[in-house]
Parts: sequence; structure tokens; C-alpha cells
Amino acid sequence: MDRIKVLIIDDELPARDLIRYYLQQYPRIDIVAECENGFEAFKMIQEHRPELIFLDIQMPKINGFELLELLNEPPNIIFTTAFDEFAIRAFELNAVDYLLKPFSAVRFGQAMDKALNRIREPRAAITQRESLIQELETASSGIERVVVRIGARIIVIPLHTIYYIEAQDDYVRIHSEQGRHLKEKTMKYFESHLPDGEFIRVHRSYIVNVNFILKVEPYTRDTHVVVLKNGERLRVSAAGYKKLLSLL
Repeated sequence: MDRIKVLIIDDELPARDLIRYYLQQYPRIDIVAECENGFEAFKMIQEHRPELIFLDIQMPKINGFELLELLNEPPNIIFTTAFDEFAIRAFELNAVDYLLKPFSAVRFGQAMDKALNRIREPRAAITQRESLIQELETASSGIERVVVRIGARIIVIPLHTIYYIEAQDDYVRIHSEQGRHLKEKTMKYFESHLPDGEFIRVHRSYIVNVNFILKVEPYTRDTHVVVLKNGERLRVSAAGYKKLLSLL
């Protein structure tokens, strides 16, 4: 087997030190970089194209899950996490390797064995990512921000800056104070993960931030539009109008 490029991503130095120490017993491993957050990690992944990454979940700026969403061609992933057992069971269902902190040398070796086997099967990494994201969309609770990628740039959009979200075939378009950005997610995902009472689906094509609603006006005899504080006007369905009445 050729030499294997590895990237360690964790905001805690002791955690990175431990992984580096355990990797000493693998002579074909080259640690190409260590990163403290998802922004650094994204750049290093694009630059080095590692075959394997050790990825912490809870990190500042963007977390491990958000980083995963940004990768078009993800490497093999071993999660290092202090997540609860429910989340870990979701990883197991999708054959995703994880290390629950604190982890032993034996447990580390088991994860490495699985990862090395996957490296021999390039398609496995892509299948792993697709399955994991599907599971996370079901298992995860609410979100506090949206992370989008434009080329090599990463943009973090806080929820309170979002005007509305618009359906765009297999994507959504996020309209916010930072501009308009496409995200490869579904309207159903956002409807179930955005905070209740702050966002409302007024139409099959629109989810609106309640704080940006200026007023609701009649459009035709039986239809309405919602007028936002930035002047935009969005169609409201009959079901959406009922939700607005109960909320506002």
C-alpha cells in the first residue's frame, strides 16, 4: 500500500497529541497537517487531499458536521467525539468509524483497521458521507446557523440574518443580510430543523423569518402575500395563511 496522508482536526491540543502518538505505530502514515477548526480544515483538505481525517464534532466557527457538508469529495473519516450514545448509534448504522473520548489504544486500532480497509475501496468514502448526512438530517435536532460554500470560501449565515428560504429544485436559496446563497438541502429539512415560532412555511416555496415580516396583504380575492421589511413580497398559500394568523 502507498503512503497514506492523514489530517487531524480537533480544537483541543491534548486530543491531537494523543492521535499523533497512536499513529506512530503506523509507518505508512504521513500526518500532513493539524487543524484547530473547520475553516482551517477545509483549506487543508483542499490543499493536501488526505485519504483519512480524524474529525472532532464540536469545534468553534464550524463544527464537524458542517465541514462534512462542504466536501465534494470527502476522504475517509474517523470521528472523535464526546457525543451521546444516540448520535453514536446513528454513526454505527452507517458504518462510520468513531472514537468516543477518552479512547484507548485498542479502540483506536480497531477504528484504524476499518479506515485502512475503506481506503482500499474509494467508493466507500462517498457512500459513507451520503449515508451519514441522511442519518444526521433525521437524528439531529435544531440548527443555529447555515454554512454555505462558494468556491474556496465558506460563509456562515446566522439564523437571525435570514430573511427567507426559497425552494430551488434539489436545492434551496437562502436570502439573508449576506446575500443569496444556494444550499444542497431540502425545504423539509429546514422546516423541521429551524426554531419553532421564528420561522414559518407560508408556501411550498417559502419559509419566512417571522422577525422580517412587515405585514400580510390580500393578493387576489382568496389569496395573500407577505410583505417583508426589505420590501420583497412572497405568495402565501391557504395553509400558510392559517399558520400566519395563529402565529401573528
